[in-house]
Amino acid sequence: MLRPIRRALLSVSDKTGLVDFARELVTKYGVELIATGGTRKAIADAGLPVKDIAEITKFPEMLDGRVKSLHPAIFAGLLAKRDKADHMATLVEHGLPEIDLVVCNLYPFEQTVAKPGVTEAEAIENIDIGGPCMVRAAAKNFEFVTILLYAAQYTAITGELFANGGLVSREFRRRSAQYAFARVSEYDAMIASYLGQSTQRDVRTGDMGSALTLPFVSKQFLRYGENPHQTAAFYVEPNIARPCVATAQQLHGKELSYNNILDLDSALNLVREFSEPACIVVKHNNPCGAATSAKLVDAFNLAWDGDPLSAFGGIIAFNKSVDADTAAAIMDAKAKRFIECVIAPEYDAAALDALKGWKENVRLLKTGPLTGGPQGLDYRRVDGGLLVQTRDVGADKPDDWKVVTKRTPTDAEKAALHFAWFVCKHVKSNAIVLGKGTQIVGVGAGQMSRVVSVEIAVKKAGDKSKGSVLASDAFFPFPDNVHAAAAAGVTAIIQPGGSVKDKDSIAACDELGIAMMFTGVRHFRH
Repeated sequence: MLRPIRRALLSVSDKTGLVDFARELVTKYGVELIATGGTRKAIADAGLPVKDIAEITKFPEMLDGRVKSLHPAIFAGLLAKRDKADHMATLVEHGLPEIDLVVCNLYPFEQTVAKPGVTEAEAIENIDIGGPCMVRAAAKNFEFVTILLYAAQYTAITGELFANGGLVSREFRRRSAQYAFARVSEYDAMIASYLGQSTQRDVRTGDMGSALTLPFVSKQFLRYGENPHQTAAFYVEPNIARPCVATAQQLHGKELSYNNILDLDSALNLVREFSEPACIVVKHNNPCGAATSAKLVDAFNLAWDGDPLSAFGGIIAFNKSVDADTAAAIMDAKAKRFIECVIAPEYDAAALDALKGWKENVRLLKTGPLTGGPQGLDYRRVDGGLLVQTRDVGADKPDDWKVVTKRTPTDAEKAALHFAWFVCKHVKSNAIVLGKGTQIVGVGAGQMSRVVSVEIAVKKAGDKSKGSVLASDAFFPFPDNVHAAAAAGVTAIIQPGGSVKDKDSIAACDELGIAMMFTGVRHFRH
């Protein structure tokens, strides 16, 4: 059913396009305007007739503007069913006006909490109360009332009015109501998320409530999902303060794909584990190369050389600004490298210009300084549900690691074990990582049998396995892993421990002269 707009209530924080929209309502369609505070002033200053909301409620704004629209005179006009005689008689009896259009985009809570150094008091003052109430009332009564929340909708409704001779269709009103409820839900979720901010929470205690609302907002549509027949989009947390893939700025290259984003996230979360210059190469969500060095260019060369075959078509992540030497190494014509993406905190001007001129499609992203690490909760979708857990951060305490064999690792082995362990944390289970110094030389990932992961890592490493160390994301339930490692030339092993058969693995190490350390922490990654 088509409905007229005779009276509109406007209360907006974003005044983009407001005056032009108000002028069109008044001059073309004879709409009577009611507005609050700053909205009324902007319209009146443009020379347009507009009533203050206090003229309708007969009450002034009070409590520093916290109370202005919360009044029966407003909500009766919004919620009255125009086809019910008793509803309309009630309006007449009390002299209350019908309100046919509400324009309200809520206080800028998201923008407020995104500001550096914002206080909790400032954030609280920017929680809108009357706005969401008006929005919900108008949306509930969409059979008779139209609700708009965004300046971008002004053109849509003026087009609707023009097409329908000054009337609004039910389809338009219903669609606008859906947008309205979605916006209010998103708004409330953002507030709840802000008030519940924490890097680690016990999700079992019920402090999240019986329902979980996630305030993710659309950032971009993707070409397709994991495969071309799947559609995909990237949704992000609003107002993220920390540097991550969701906040990274793309400087060059074609649009990101679903798989690019997954790999970029994996690479970035691993490279930020290290303070010294580091480079990570990720392929299919697993690191195939990783290294640290005093110079970033050396870290890159070591990381790529760890497994150049797998690195082809991979994602490269750095934890320091990419300099000209590193860019030159990436572009080395003799290497004939194919790289999907590079992500780094920053790029020196010369390095960025060179990489932009290297290949048209290679995606270059910058994050800004990699302060902090992943925060909040970790989510995994399953059919019909959502798994929620705290993130796998902060559990490792290297000072508490224990040597459990007769032979103690040398200082060089300890350094290599430390590096391999933190790389192993980011490899899909069952995960085995072989390292030499601060270079990864072989990775076995995602296998159903741990000894098969050992065999794959050894095969990848080739002769580099001789004198290497081994990291395992979970315990060795059988000594066959130790024997396979020893046969490849591994000299030291790091693993969580905790198996009922630990003594068998320890005995095998002692027999073969291998040093072994227990971390007491497991890092499964499924």
